[in-house]
Amino acid sequence: MSPILSISRLTKSYASGLQALKSVDLEIGKGEIFALLGPNGAGKTTLINIVCGIVNPTSGQVLADGHDIKREYRQARSKIGLVPQELTTDAFESVWATVTFSRGLFGRPPNPAFIEKTLRELSLWEKRKDKIMTLSGGMKRRVMIAKALSHEPQILFLDEPTAGVDVELRRDMWNLVRGLRENGVTIILTTHYIEEAEEMADRVGVINKGELILVEEKHELMKKLGKRQLTLHLQEHMSALPPALAGWPLELNGDGTELVYSFEAQDSACISDFLRQLNEAGVAFKDLNTRESSLEEIFVSLVSDRK
Repeated sequence: MSPILSISRLTKSYASGLQALKSVDLEIGKGEIFALLGPNGAGKTTLINIVCGIVNPTSGQVLADGHDIKREYRQARSKIGLVPQELTTDAFESVWATVTFSRGLFGRPPNPAFIEKTLRELSLWEKRKDKIMTLSGGMKRRVMIAKALSHEPQILFLDEPTAGVDVELRRDMWNLVRGLRENGVTIILTTHYIEEAEEMADRVGVINKGELILVEEKHELMKKLGKRQLTLHLQEHMSALPPALAGWPLELNGDGTELVYSFEAQDSACISDFLRQLNEAGVAFKDLNTRESSLEEIFVSLVSDRK
């Protein structure tokens, strides 16, 4: 099946010499939730703005549902919805008017039932007659999402959609995203809340200094790059590691009351060998627990390695 979004050899350079994007290649499938992660200034927003037709690329090609964003701008742009970081709305218009107008900008025929459904899903129905200038920041963010969905796009970009919003909106937002995905909408999001990417995304891309350094299915990424730790709570205080354990990746914590064994996620089979070695060394423990690297730890490690 052809990807709904195809990005090929995409670059962006500025007159100052800044190279914001460096030959980015990326394909995203229909109905996928893709999380694009990277530090500030990495190129996330530049990439989104090029795909959405806001910024012109220096070179490369972008196809949205098969339409070239430069040669077939109207067809390509009609497939895309964007929720930007900034709150940019017509302050003197009502919620209903601004969302309806946004739908018309894309040449879509009036559909009051769809607009009502969207406003209800975003808890905006009771505010439909209110002027946007009277709304709270969280409600304005909901309006931005409603505007992006008004023309029923097949690809939805969410650029830091939950930054600085309340917990209720964040919950509603992700419920809406799940519903959109079930209807075949493709979601591409950037977020500083990496736990959201860990919970929601199917695949993760990491961009740094304009270069897409990794694209991986989320669970495979965590399996390949994640680390696990086995913590043993010792029965007796240990001042130093026994010589028999010298070859193992171990660390004494808790004033000698905890022994931490670190291993790669895919090497969990070696735990039995380690525990057997412990027994032979006469090390007794009263309890144990394990933990696995989070996506945030993997992301920080990837970016740090590229500095």
